[in-house]
Amino acid sequence: MSSDEDFSLVTEPNGESLSQIQDSISKFKKKYDQLTEEQKELSDCRDERRQLAEQFKQRRDKLLLAMEEDEEAHSRELNDQLAKLDALKQDEMELMKEIQKAEAALKKEEDRNEQLKQQTNVFAAVPERKLVFKGKTGSASNMEAFEMRSQVVYPMEGGTALVTFEEEAVAKKILALKHHNVDLGDDCRIMLEARPVVLMLPRLVEIDTDVCPRRILISDLPTMDTETLLNKLEIHFSKSRNKGGEVEECEMLPDSGTVVVTFVEEDVAKNLTETEYHDVTLLQKRHKVRVTPFLNGTITSLKTKMAPCPRTVLLTGIPAIMERENLQDLLEIHFQKNGNGGGEIEAFLYNPQGHSSYALFSSGGEQEQ
Repeated sequence: MSSDEDFSLVTEPNGESLSQIQDSISKFKKKYDQLTEEQKELSDCRDERRQLAEQFKQRRDKLLLAMEEDEEAHSRELNDQLAKLDALKQDEMELMKEIQKAEAALKKEEDRNEQLKQQTNVFAAVPERKLVFKGKTGSASNMEAFEMRSQVVYPMEGGTALVTFEEEAVAKKILALKHHNVDLGDDCRIMLEARPVVLMLPRLVEIDTDVCPRRILISDLPTMDTETLLNKLEIHFSKSRNKGGEVEECEMLPDSGTVVVTFVEEDVAKNLTETEYHDVTLLQKRHKVRVTPFLNGTITSLKTKMAPCPRTVLLTGIPAIMERENLQDLLEIHFQKNGNGGGEIEAFLYNPQGHSSYALFSSGGEQEQ
């Protein structure tokens, strides 16, 4: 078909009638309406599905958020429970330590009670001694406190001397002067220095006692030769028929008039002390002696203090220029004179150069050891 040909939309009749065409149009219209209705239903269904999908998405997001919160809460609860468990374990360890301490303290207290019980039994069986009271009676408020006197060994260097004056004021005066020019005669003078004497004294002493398993104490003994008495006791208590055993040592305690017997083996002493009185042949006759346990003492606590000796002065710088006795006499004479600041001397101990000496301090005095 050429461009300058006329174009017409009128189709040629194909032999169908108008009524048929109208019926076709009507059918197509119905079908169109049906398709439109179906399309609308599909659209509504699509919108409904989208709405449901959105609701499910929101519910899913809420469930995920709730799950995360539950997991966090569970994690926190688990951590809290673990922390409580650790705290309980720590408390259990502390309680176990306290229980162990309590058991140790109980064991120590039981041992101490047993020891005290044993000591009580021992003290009930100590040797009897006849005593005569010659003191004064009075109110308990006026009673004197217990006093313990100490003995201190003081080492002396060479070229020194210890001077103990009868009065404390004299010692203070000598120390205040410090340097002393001593005239030894024949135009001979020496310069000495006076120093205070400071001693380490016990301030508190605690002693724990226990029964010695190898020793016994024998009392109620007759007056006889000491060597003979010791031999008789050793022979008697070494025999098994007398419940004895091999004796290691037998010695007299002079301050109490009792004898201490030491056995080689343990438990021999215990067997003997179960019987308080024993018959022993002494002075050609049977004599009843008393056998009691022997106590050992152990210092469990010792506290000391530094205390100056109020009446004693240490003289230093003494040269060895003459005989010891002559020099000591001249020094003692010098410090006895009031003009030299001295006074009455209770004790004087001189240690020459090149020598070593010890002074025993007891009740404020000195003596050479």
